Amino acid sequence: MELKEILAVSGYPGLYKYVAQSTRGVIVEGLADGKRMNVPSNARVSSMTDISVFTDSEDRPLADVFTAFYAHTGGKPTIGHKEDAAKIAKTFAEVVPDYDPDRVHASDMKKIVQWFNVLVAAGMTEFKLPEEPEEAEE
Repeated sequence: MELKEILAVSGYPGLYKYVAQSTRGVIVEGLADGKRMNVPSNARVSSMTDISVFTDSEDRPLADVFTAFYAHTGGKPTIGHKEDAAKIAKTFAEVVPDYDPDRVHASDMKKIVQWFNVLVAAGMTEFKLPEEPEEAEE
């Protein structure tokens, strides 16, 4: 399972693995429960590789944030997403010290922490972005 196959669907809790394209949308499988469902074509679907975190310098891909969390926890789940917002912010600041506190809200941190825990529980150990194909020189 690669990070590019993992999707977040607006309005649906948790993360989903892409299974197939259907005539009315996308078929996904829940990482937590393994149940399949059809996501309508008008739903907002985001791949984990398309999401980034605002930092003081440039945006940091979510894959890098997950890798930092993995190194911070030694491959174990991190703090629960239902913990106190201040506690989550403290942990997030330890892992991503250069995040922009004006643009990264507590709800964003909770969601990232929750996603990381779901991915670790699903057995993911490597969070890397797909390599971009090199353009041919002319």
